[in-house]
Amino acid sequence: MTAPGTAATPQHAPTVAATGAPGAPGRLGALGPVGLVLAGGVSVQFGGALAVTLMPRAGALGVVALRLLVAAVVLLVICRPRLRGHSRTDWGTVVVFGVTMAAMNGLFYQAVDRIPLGAAVTLEVLGPLALSVVVSRRALNLVWAGLALAGVFLLSGGGGHGGDSGGLGGGLDLVGVAFALGAGAMWAAYIVFSARTGRRFPQADGLALAMAVGALLFLPLGLAESGSRLADPVTLGLGAAVALLSSVLPYTLELLALRRMPASTFAILMSLEPAVAATAGFLILDQALTTIQAAAIALVVAASMGAVRTQVGRPRPAVPEA
Repeated sequence: MTAPGTAATPQHAPTVAATGAPGAPGRLGALGPVGLVLAGGVSVQFGGALAVTLMPRAGALGVVALRLLVAAVVLLVICRPRLRGHSRTDWGTVVVFGVTMAAMNGLFYQAVDRIPLGAAVTLEVLGPLALSVVVSRRALNLVWAGLALAGVFLLSGGGGHGGDSGGLGGGLDLVGVAFALGAGAMWAAYIVFSARTGRRFPQADGLALAMAVGALLFLPLGLAESGSRLADPVTLGLGAAVALLSSVLPYTLELLALRRMPASTFAILMSLEPAVAATAGFLILDQALTTIQAAAIALVVAASMGAVRTQVGRPRPAVPEA
């Protein structure tokens, strides 16, 4: 999960391909940074839809614990990151990145346990979007903020065409909304610390270490909620699939892409995620959209893309390293 937040996102490192060596052709790098981001976005949203189907078996916290644990094991085995030779700042960056990922995932799955997937991702985008608007200090971004608020108004049923209570337009669960907005704040932080981690650690080493930090933090919560249910073979298998689709593949692709494209371009592509999430919700979870609901999501997507485009070409002050 990644979202607009370019106003607070530092400039990224020079071109680094999948191999981690400057200018190396790498197999994943051959797709191009745009292809990497789009593939990661599709993967994470369909993985999120699969996670919703797993929640009755393992609970929201259990699903997050499985996702982070399996992803951490896979990445540690593949990357075999070096533990020595890193500065205190390097370790501080990777720990904060891990905490951010754990919080982002935990809050988001609490949200989709209560509200539809498309609505959750749409609300989640508002956090980074608001940050971009505030930091930019451009009057035009007030227009984008108003457009996003109009979308949320329709999404919450303000258009007067609400359906069933579980639908997007029938009034969203307020606790679910709060969780989604909290996940949005973590989503913005994820962009910042993913970029910083990518600069400080070769290949996906920093991602593997951060995932391990997140897994260690969340495993006690998952065990407290789900206990022995997490050891069920079917649950483990589905959890592994969620981890690969929602963590290993998209986070790796996005980390590689962030090394090779401006933050503004990355954020524009990520602005499409509410639409991708709504599609995944429809195809996997049978969460159909009405015309009003689709228009609401389209308004938020347009606002996100417009706010990011406003930033393109403008010099931004460098963000100090953590």
